[in-house]
Amino acid sequence: MVYASFDIVAFLVVIIINYEVLNPRADHRYFIAFEEYRRFLLSVLLFIALDFMWGILDAKEIMFWLYVDTVIYFLSMALTVILWTHYVIKLLNNNNKWFEVLIDFLCQIYAIYIIIILIINFYKPIFFSYDTKNEFTSGTARLITYEIQIGFFLLVAIYTLIQGGKRKDREGWRYLAIGVFGIEQLICIGIQMYYWVFPVYAIGCLIGTCTLHTFVFEDRKVEYQEKLEKLLEINKKQKEEIGSAKQVAYRDPLTGVKSKNAYVEAVEKLNDSIKKEIITDLGIMVFDLNDLKTVNDTLGHEAGDQYIKDGCMMICNKFAHSPVFRIGGDEFAVILQGSDFDNRESLISEFENEVVENLKEDKVVVASGLEIYDPNKDKSVDDIFERADKKMYERKKSLKEMK
Repeated sequence: MVYASFDIVAFLVVIIINYEVLNPRADHRYFIAFEEYRRFLLSVLLFIALDFMWGILDAKEIMFWLYVDTVIYFLSMALTVILWTHYVIKLLNNNNKWFEVLIDFLCQIYAIYIIIILIINFYKPIFFSYDTKNEFTSGTARLITYEIQIGFFLLVAIYTLIQGGKRKDREGWRYLAIGVFGIEQLICIGIQMYYWVFPVYAIGCLIGTCTLHTFVFEDRKVEYQEKLEKLLEINKKQKEEIGSAKQVAYRDPLTGVKSKNAYVEAVEKLNDSIKKEIITDLGIMVFDLNDLKTVNDTLGHEAGDQYIKDGCMMICNKFAHSPVFRIGGDEFAVILQGSDFDNRESLISEFENEVVENLKEDKVVVASGLEIYDPNKDKSVDDIFERADKKMYERKKSLKEMK
């Protein structure tokens, strides 16, 4: 019964700590790979519940149901490992396709392996058995299975720690926390291999999920709120500036970003810099909202206006250090500057990831195209814009084909 009491505490704490994740109606916009993490948490709760039942049935020596629970116990434990692996790969999402394919293949092989071994165990106890005294006996296949699970956690943890070490921002620290979780889990599995009378893996899941909640989920939530506060502050300052006629002319009334008039003036200044050959780092990014006409026709123009605002917010959130211009009904342009220009590849990758997620969830979809100033062939900003515009329409077409 002492064994089961640990599981009760672990089960309740995991639910309480992660209530916001488990609640499907909560706001999860700031949580990357939310569905994958939620499925992992549910698998952890399933495992802890089965571990609790194992402790009860073992104490009562109800052998038939104890055997059934033990089989499902090992299946659910394998499920936590597989779903954890999928979550981490989805979270990193760094376009390393060969690694993703390899991990997915290994997960499938492992799932087939654990099912086959447990079926064989029914006829020949190579995984586990209960002796004449109703005591649990570990088989060779059980130890091999745990070693495989340790290998999964070790492989993904090392990969995550390497990716986290490459980044110097807050996301890098989150990756390190996730990597530490993997190390902690493989240690718990190593202990569980030889000390099965203690719920070590369940306790490890409890400590690990609490760690992730604090250093990943809550930290990203705080960062999101900080960005939102900055946007609200920017919006407040913009409203204060609307007093002059020029400010009205240079500010788009629907979205609050710079207008086409402001873009024309900015282009003139850039063209002057290009002529004087005093400009080096310059990127023009063009955006266009997919399916705005469909939204207007089916839901009305008020919904269409909101669709434009949502698309604009996506752009502003990602390219927060560069001026954003609304140059048409559903067209936007960004002049990449400073840190946004330096970090353009990672910003664009994150932006495209959000677009793909929105496509799956029927949210606003924004096609984009980027081109960089080439002093050998660009005589004006229009030359850069034309190439970026062409890329944008190619992306627009590919997004429609993905539906």
